[in-house]
Amino acid sequence: MRVKICGITNLEDALHAIRSGADALGFVFYPPSPRYISPEDARTLIQQLPPFVEKVALFVNETVDTIHDVCVLSGCTLAQIHFDTDEDFFGHLRFPSLRVIRAKNRDDVQQYPHEYRLIDAYCERYGGAGKRLNIEWFEGIDCSKIILAGGLDPDNVASLKAYGFYGIDVSSGVEHTQGKKDPQKVFDFIQRAKA
Repeated sequence: MRVKICGITNLEDALHAIRSGADALGFVFYPPSPRYISPEDARTLIQQLPPFVEKVALFVNETVDTIHDVCVLSGCTLAQIHFDTDEDFFGHLRFPSLRVIRAKNRDDVQQYPHEYRLIDAYCERYGGAGKRLNIEWFEGIDCSKIILAGGLDPDNVASLKAYGFYGIDVSSGVEHTQGKKDPQKVFDFIQRAKA
């Protein structure tokens, strides 16, 4: 499984995640989040990262133009669209993007089966609530284009391997405090996901 460590706010956490085997890092461009990073600070951080690591920009309720401008300014390589919008919106994006489905029930996890998408547990507020989806919703479906998020941590990540998810995304499950990663949890999470 590919692993994304989301909510990166500092260079130390970013480099440790990469050394531990992370495939992608997530940067939250949603000001109300305790994991928010400004596009300028993200750019300074991203310029110091090694190549071949995906840099994912997370957006909530932003315009097509803002998403494009922030991705270009920050140096991110993929826009994660973490809010409900229509197909017309995706058609106008001028940057590679990843749809997020905030699932409330089993039917939700089967939406858009022919495209890569991130599936997270539905919460009233956005991001980092640590709420876990009912894993039984994924039984008997093709999970090869699904990136799973929500309520993941080093203790439960190994149990997901049987489902064949394309990837997993973690933020609060590997934190020491909001916005600061716990190095041991990050290492354990990635190693158990990829073992």
